[in-house]
Amino acid sequence: MISRKLQKTTVILLLLAVGVNAVVAAAEPATPASARALAISPADPSLSWAGCPPVFAPGCELAVLRGDPAQANADVLLRVPPGYRIAPHSHTSAERMILLSGRLEVKYAGNAASTLNVGDYAYGPPGLAHQALCVSEVPCTLFIAFELAVDALPHEGRLD
Repeated sequence: MISRKLQKTTVILLLLAVGVNAVVAAAEPATPASARALAISPADPSLSWAGCPPVFAPGCELAVLRGDPAQANADVLLRVPPGYRIAPHSHTSAERMILLSGRLEVKYAGNAASTLNVGDYAYGPPGLAHQALCVSEVPCTLFIAFELAVDALPHEGRLD
């Protein structure tokens, strides 16, 4: 049989352990958003879609998936309606893209045009002007990962 004194000591030690764990947990910094796992669909109603930068005509939309577009390493979705022409532009950052819906014809300066189908990947080096056209009957949605802050600089002239 366990003595009363031993029972009290055990209860006190358990309460101390719980209290120490609570203090340690409270002292640990919150996990930053960039360190949290994320799995989301482009159709998720919690996504907040907003207009694209003014270099693009109305109809272009962006949703931030992860990060701050004003900082490095942001991931965004870009969505345009069928027939939408993405004006010639460049970015300070490199961009890595995967087409999630539609068919998108992409033209980079000095390169032949390519047509992206769902699941296709494209890479754009920093500063290389490009344009695109959504050639499908459904909206074109692109996942884009930027290495630097998200920007879009207008490009005047041809892309040949």
